Amino acid sequence: MNDTKTVLPGGTIGILGGGQLGRMMALAARTLGFQVQALDPDPACPARWVVDQCYTADFEDAEEARRLARASDVVTLEIEKIPLASLRAVAQHAPLRPSPDVLEVVQHRGRQRAWLAKHGFPQGPWKQADTEEALAAAITELGGRCFVKVTEGGYDGRGQYQVKSPAEAPQAWRALGQLPVVVEAALDLESELSVLVARAPNGEVAVYPPAYNHHEERILDWSLLPGNVPPKVAAQASDIARTMSTVLKVEGLLVVELFLLKDGRLLVNELAPRPHNSFHATEVACLTSQFEQAVRAVCNLPLGSVEVVRPAAIVNLLGDLWLREGGPRFEHVLAMPGVRLHLYGKREARRGRKMGHLSAVGNTPEEAVARVKAAREALGA
Repeated sequence: MNDTKTVLPGGTIGILGGGQLGRMMALAARTLGFQVQALDPDPACPARWVVDQCYTADFEDAEEARRLARASDVVTLEIEKIPLASLRAVAQHAPLRPSPDVLEVVQHRGRQRAWLAKHGFPQGPWKQADTEEALAAAITELGGRCFVKVTEGGYDGRGQYQVKSPAEAPQAWRALGQLPVVVEAALDLESELSVLVARAPNGEVAVYPPAYNHHEERILDWSLLPGNVPPKVAAQASDIARTMSTVLKVEGLLVVELFLLKDGRLLVNELAPRPHNSFHATEVACLTSQFEQAVRAVCNLPLGSVEVVRPAAIVNLLGDLWLREGGPRFEHVLAMPGVRLHLYGKREARRGRKMGHLSAVGNTPEEAVARVKAAREALGA
């Protein structure tokens, strides 16, 4: 397909995946005057209620993916776990941004780590293991304290297992389904950051300031934009992400998750070629949200300003809150100045499932974080 095709407002965007990221991208696309279609295996996926057409099919269904592509001027995605066969089927009928080549690197942790090493990007010590014996050897070589992750799939802490010694290899191997894994040495972290880059097919690039992220049980709990990090660190993080998007030839968005170590080193953790939880604050902090920027980038339109006009923070709302007696007290947070409620339209609440988020702005980053945390407390009161 035409790699530099521009899709103007009035055209049709196809989205592979109908979760909350697809829903919010679709809403941004509608604001710009686009028609939107989505494909998702869940007949009640969050995007269904805001798109023109929703195809209910497994991501493995290449024929349904083709149907989506034939009816779209450009196709993008909100989840990277789409089989390559389906991605290549789409690319035969419409521009797919990002391309299957990008996804082939990103969706397999072993290939992703090898690609980072090949191109000289900084990362922590790691090994790939395809057997229980290889896993034990890798844990030994990496010093005992490690994170073991399945090479494919897994998110929000799922598909991961933390070990403290090689003696735990059998337990980790069984817990992760006896599947190939990547073993990463545990690092002495100062903080966790992420950088969002938008890159259009015409080569234009826009980089958002780094976000500062805080995790609980390996799930993002809250995030701040702009992150409180030294200017030198912010510049280095932005340079890494900008260079990576160009080398990888991303069309659309790329989020680079980074570790800042206590010794001052900045290392790459993981890549995500799509909108990202840690940049939801762009909806209230920036002139251009990450969702509008995604639409601009995949349509090869001029990219929007990434200026932060006011500090903002978000906190995730998990299904646990819905399962408490009385459920969330939405009326409490809707009465709070500077706070917004964002719900994803998911019909079933489960423990650990992201049901929405709160955002808050402040005169300072510290005020934004304090305000959004107080709002979440009020929601559960």
